[in-house]
Amino acid sequence: MTITQLQYVLAVAEYRNFTLAAQKSFVTQPTLSMQVQKLEDELDVLIFDRSKKPIAVTSVGEKIVAQAKNIVNEASRITDIVAQDKGFIGGDFILGIIPTIMPTLLPMFLKTFIKRYPKVNLIIREQSTERLIRNLQDGHIDAAIAATPLEIEFIKERPLYYEPFVGYVPSGHRLGDYDTLKPNDLDVSDVLLLQDGHCFRDGVINLCKASKDLGKEHFQLQSGSFETLVNLSDQDMGMTLLPYLNTIELDATKKKNLKYFENPPPAREVSFIYHKSELKIQITEALIDVISAIVRGAIAFQDVKIISPLNKK
Repeated sequence: MTITQLQYVLAVAEYRNFTLAAQKSFVTQPTLSMQVQKLEDELDVLIFDRSKKPIAVTSVGEKIVAQAKNIVNEASRITDIVAQDKGFIGGDFILGIIPTIMPTLLPMFLKTFIKRYPKVNLIIREQSTERLIRNLQDGHIDAAIAATPLEIEFIKERPLYYEPFVGYVPSGHRLGDYDTLKPNDLDVSDVLLLQDGHCFRDGVINLCKASKDLGKEHFQLQSGSFETLVNLSDQDMGMTLLPYLNTIELDATKKKNLKYFENPPPAREVSFIYHKSELKIQITEALIDVISAIVRGAIAFQDVKIISPLNKK
């Protein structure tokens, strides 16, 4: 039994196809198939049921796959131990970031981080929260930045900052003359929302405590970007809510339409999340230190009311 064989087993278990698993493992399909077969012969069990399409994992195979994940992760720790002992912070690190955070946060810390840690090859992927969670579990990314709490057993959450919601209200809107907002002032039927799949959308709906179906009694338009929502709001198609960092770069004219909430303002918790196995923890700690220091200066709010992205009470 070898680590390579276990890695091939994990690839087949994930993709349920020997050809695709071989492509993802950068080996030929016969090589991968032969190594998996050798492991099955050694153990005298079938890990995969090849008669099914897609390939199925047998009942004993499920247990072997679970253990293989632990073994492969623990083997990777050896490299981490050596790197930490040498004080080395470098190598590939894949970081996922949700779409509602990527455009504002990434420009704030990326240049500083790569200048401070030039030996780290930071690979950044924009993905939904659901996909980030799946990729963390499967080991396709090393860490992620997302709205929390997620409360998932295999994930560790390290809060980076708390980002208040800010209302963007055009002058002709019913709330246009308000100096400040309260959550009870909001009506989800006239709030322009991000499209389904964005956790910020879920947080807004939770904040509004909607009691009726979206779009049932009022025109609804959902978009994938805050910029689009702001532009639509300027066309008197409704108000919208923005994360605080998205308001910093607005021009002076648009900033006149911003309405802040009474204290404590509703906010989202933004955290650095990673697998509990803590692989590459030295790079994780370096990223957390850099991001926290930079964002702390941009967001001065301390007393906030956290709105969960998952519609939790």
